[in-house]
Amino acid sequence: MIRYAFLLLLMVNAFWPGHAFADRLKDLASVAGVRSNPLVGYGIVVGLSGTGDGTSGLTLQSLESMISRLGLSVDAADLNAKNAAAVMVTAELAPFLKTGQTLDVTVSTVGQSKSLKGGTLLMTPLMGADGEVYAIAQGNLVVGGLGVEGGDGSSLTVNIPTVGRVPRGAMVERMVETPFLDTDHLVLNLHKGDFSTAALVAEEINKTFGEGVAQPLDGTSISVRAPADAGQRVSFMGLLENIEVIPDAPSAKVVINSRTGTVVIGGNVRVTPAAVTHGSLTVTVAEDQNVAQGATVVAGNGATVVAPGEPVITPDSTIVAQEEGATAFVFDPGVNLSSLVDAINAVGASPSDLVAILEALREAGALRAELVVI
Repeated sequence: MIRYAFLLLLMVNAFWPGHAFADRLKDLASVAGVRSNPLVGYGIVVGLSGTGDGTSGLTLQSLESMISRLGLSVDAADLNAKNAAAVMVTAELAPFLKTGQTLDVTVSTVGQSKSLKGGTLLMTPLMGADGEVYAIAQGNLVVGGLGVEGGDGSSLTVNIPTVGRVPRGAMVERMVETPFLDTDHLVLNLHKGDFSTAALVAEEINKTFGEGVAQPLDGTSISVRAPADAGQRVSFMGLLENIEVIPDAPSAKVVINSRTGTVVIGGNVRVTPAAVTHGSLTVTVAEDQNVAQGATVVAGNGATVVAPGEPVITPDSTIVAQEEGATAFVFDPGVNLSSLVDAINAVGASPSDLVAILEALREAGALRAELVVI
């Protein structure tokens, strides 16, 4: 039987009328085109204390290729990678970073290396999705994990020693162009699409900057007319992102995590009139064995002899069925989340029982909410 970990009921009154809170626009939306870009590269970490890839062909070939680019001729058979490791290097190129600025990189092993502690990442080009090089990474690794292995095969690992970081370890070589300074209109994309919230955002922007500055395009995007002077756009965005908006109440949803048993019920969930009966049947089967001494009877010459025989084993099963008294409760018209939770808790329903009740209410058409299973 699956044990549900924890029952979580949230958002009881968070977005109900009279209890709404204003959010800054910077927390509700992002500017289209102003985003980070992932970078990736393949490199070599050297200087390890015997925790490298050893005789891995990939690492030996990489070392041979790197050394040959430095003007030296070497055969891979003459190399040993016990102090080196092949790694993948990843980073996020934040928007507006200029050439010469730095960013952090994450280094992860791809071979047999047991730990990157004490290693140094050699110069590694970092490429974007278009195959162009946008940054160059190099530097000493900071590794938070620790791995120790004994001679008898025992080992101890703390955290993850095969992943490290190089703070400010990459230098930007190419800037990613953004439409921020070139377009006449900026587009704000809501993190959570909602037609009502999009209309409210446009309304609040127009209250601040004047009618016609903002116009909702759909349930996710709002177009905002930007200043003609590019030098004023930064100040304009500073004012824009600090505008406070009270988002509209989200749609009614019940989210169930089938793996952990977490249940989240939105504050706008309603139940139409319905009667629910909750009860359970427990069947217990106990298996036992009765053992009796067997006997062998031999008769002859007017005499009977009883000799001990093989033991006789007889199965003995006991079945007990116990049914708890079913508890019924009724939901009145328009019952809200608070009443729903109180009614279910009153009958002592477990998380699995709660999921079953909610699914039954949905099938009956009494649950006015979308049931989402993740």
